Amino acid sequence: MSRSDGHGYGDSARADDGPYADGQTRTRLPDRPGDPYGGARRGGRSSSRSLITVVAVVVLLIAAIAFANRSGGRSPAAGGNADKPKAAATAATGKQPVHTKSGGIPSGFAHDEQGAQSAAANYSVALGSADMFQADQRHRIVNAVYAPEVAARRQSDLDSAYSSEKFLSNIGLNKDGHAPAGQTFISRVVPVGTKITSVSSREATVAVWYTSLFGLSGEASTNPVTESWYTTTYRLTWVDNDWKITDFQQEDGPVPVGRDQKASTADDMTKAVEEYGGFTYAR
Repeated sequence: MSRSDGHGYGDSARADDGPYADGQTRTRLPDRPGDPYGGARRGGRSSSRSLITVVAVVVLLIAAIAFANRSGGRSPAAGGNADKPKAAATAATGKQPVHTKSGGIPSGFAHDEQGAQSAAANYSVALGSADMFQADQRHRIVNAVYAPEVAARRQSDLDSAYSSEKFLSNIGLNKDGHAPAGQTFISRVVPVGTKITSVSSREATVAVWYTSLFGLSGEASTNPVTESWYTTTYRLTWVDNDWKITDFQQEDGPVPVGRDQKASTADDMTKAVEEYGGFTYAR
């Protein structure tokens, strides 16, 4: 499971303001002794020439603004990127999210691209939850998100993986998948975006980029809650009037640069996970 973001900039802009926060490029010119303009000052010109220059600059500025408004604010230099998907590709569509659940998991997704993306995002949350470490809850999730023809096989594979005492011990849980007394086990997936790579009336392939919180919160924890970033690509099939998983592939990242933030206390982390519920993800 995974997470993070950021870029470093030179001293031409403050890091907390972001690059060129005021829309201008700040350039520090070489210092000249006794020159309060740092060497940027030029020799005097006649007032008429200066006036002509100012007028020319204003005319050019007005023309540039008019052209930008006419072209929707896009630079003509971006021609090579015109076909690249925009961030708005995963913006909300205004359609109503699902209103039904199967085994406590959203279901009844629309039979279109939006529905496939919504299904993949919600299934990521369920499969990355702490419930997957409890046998009865795991079976409920698997039967709800996987296509019937693959659910039994996946359930057997997952039972073998999640019931391994060595695996459970490595993450700080007991053989029943429970956290030690005085500690809280946290496993939560937060989708950042989805991307559909193929779709037909019967099948869809959807990539989900997400961050994940994972670990044990508590004063005695040796496995503190950390964040990670992953992209999981799901193959979905349309069965029983809903999208269901038939296969998936996971890879690391994209992973952003972490910021210098002070880690919260174990109590604060436990309280946050207990008080902040998850979402039903719909496009």
